[in-house]
Amino acid sequence: MTLKLYNTMSGAKEVFEPLVPDTVTMYVCGPTVYNLAHIGNARPVVVFDTLFRLLRSHFSQVIYARNITDVDDKIIAAAREGQRSIESVTEEFTTKYREDMAQLNTLPPTLEPHATHNIKPMIELTRKLLEKGHAYESQGHVLFAVESMADYGKLSGRSLTDMLAGARVEVADYKRHPGDFVLWKPALEEEPGWDSPWGRGRPGWHLECSAMIREHLGETIDIHGGGRDLIFPHHENEIAQSRCAHGGDYVRYWMHNAYLDLDGEKMSKSLGNVRTVRDLLQSYRGEVLRFALLSAHYRSPLNFSAELLEQAETTLSGLYATLRDVQDSAAETAVELAQEPFYLALNDDLNTPVAIAEIHALAKQLHKAPETEKPILKARILAAGKLLGILQQNPREWLQDAASDDAISAQEIEELIVQRQRAKLDGNYALADEIRQGLAAAGVVLEDSREGTQWKRSTA
Repeated sequence: MTLKLYNTMSGAKEVFEPLVPDTVTMYVCGPTVYNLAHIGNARPVVVFDTLFRLLRSHFSQVIYARNITDVDDKIIAAAREGQRSIESVTEEFTTKYREDMAQLNTLPPTLEPHATHNIKPMIELTRKLLEKGHAYESQGHVLFAVESMADYGKLSGRSLTDMLAGARVEVADYKRHPGDFVLWKPALEEEPGWDSPWGRGRPGWHLECSAMIREHLGETIDIHGGGRDLIFPHHENEIAQSRCAHGGDYVRYWMHNAYLDLDGEKMSKSLGNVRTVRDLLQSYRGEVLRFALLSAHYRSPLNFSAELLEQAETTLSGLYATLRDVQDSAAETAVELAQEPFYLALNDDLNTPVAIAEIHALAKQLHKAPETEKPILKARILAAGKLLGILQQNPREWLQDAASDDAISAQEIEELIVQRQRAKLDGNYALADEIRQGLAAAGVVLEDSREGTQWKRSTA
C-alpha cells in the first residue's frame, strides 16, 4: 500500500519512498531537559510515535532518533536558580521525560543522542562552515552568515527580511546581519564548556541537531519531524548549516504538527495555562491523553480541554467494553492490513481521526456479528489499536481501574457483588437493589448476564 506524507518543504502530500530501500531514517527534535514536559510537548511525541509504528508495518528497518538537549541557557538558569549542579537537573528531567512519555504508550526511539555526547561532531561542523565561507568569528563567537546561502528561508517560504520581521532574533553587536545565528559561543568559567579552536565554549542550539543527525543517521535522512513552531528559525537553520557544509538534500520529507491550545487559548507561561503531562496523569490515564492527542489530524490545531479528555475516556471505555465481551474468544492473528480501511486512513498522511472512526465501525459490526465472525473482527480492532498505540490493555482491568486514590477498591466491589448475589438468592431484592444503587453512586456500573455479573467504573 502506498504511504503518502505531507512535506512542509513542498507544501503537498507526497508518496513516501526511503532513500535506501526498506530502511527508513527519522529524526524528531526532543526536549531541552530543564523542566517537566507539558502537554504541548507531548503532541509531537505521540504523533511521530504513531508514524514510527506505521513505518515499521511497511519497512524492515526504521531508525528513529529523538535527541536530548542537555546543554542550554535555560538549563544553566534552572541549575543556578535551584542551587543545583547542571548534571542533576538534566538527569532528573531526562528521567522524568522518559517516564511521562512511556505513560502515553510511546515506544522508545531507536536512538537517543545527547548533545553533550556529540561535541566533537559539532566542532567539526563549525570548522567546515568556516572553511567554506559560510561562518565567521566575532568576539569569541562563531556565527553562520545567513546571506551566504542563496535560498535561505525555503522551508518557511518567506524572504529573510519577512522572517526576521516576525521572529524573536537576538540582535548583537558581534553580528554582521541580524539574522546570523550562533554556532559556537564562549562559556563562562562556572558554565559547562568544551575546548575548541575558538576557545572554551559550547554549541548553539541549532548546531546540535545538524551535527547529531549526520553523526548518527548520515548525510541525508528520510524524515525530520517536530512542532510547526520549529520551522523558523530552528529547522531553517539546520538546513542552512547542513547543506552549506556538506551539500545534498539533508532531509527529504519535513513533517510538522500543529499547535495545541488549552481551553481555546494558546498555552503559554505568561497566561499561566501550561499543563504538564505529569500533572495531567494524576487525573487521567496516559492512554486517555494519547487518544485525545490523536483525535484531531496532526496538521490541525487541537483544543485540549477537560471536555476532550472526558470524551476520550468515555470512548476508550466503550471500546474496551466491546473487547471485554469477546475477551475469552480466540483472536485471529493474521490481519491483512492492506485491505483495512483504518490502514488506508493512516497511510493517507497519518489520518488518525478517520482511523478511529473505522475502529468504531468495526466495534459496531462486532456487536451484531455471529459468533463465528467475532474473532476476526476482534483481531482487526486490536490491529488498528496497535498502530495507534491504544486498546492493548486487558479490557477488564481497564474498565475496573480506579480513577482516583479515594475510589472504592476492586476488592470491595467484588465483595459487594457477592453480597448482592446472596441477597437475590435469599429473595431479598430490596437489599440487592440497595447494593446496586450504592455502587452506582460510587461510580460503578453492574452488568448482569447469564454468565454472571461484570462491572466497570462509570466515566460520567
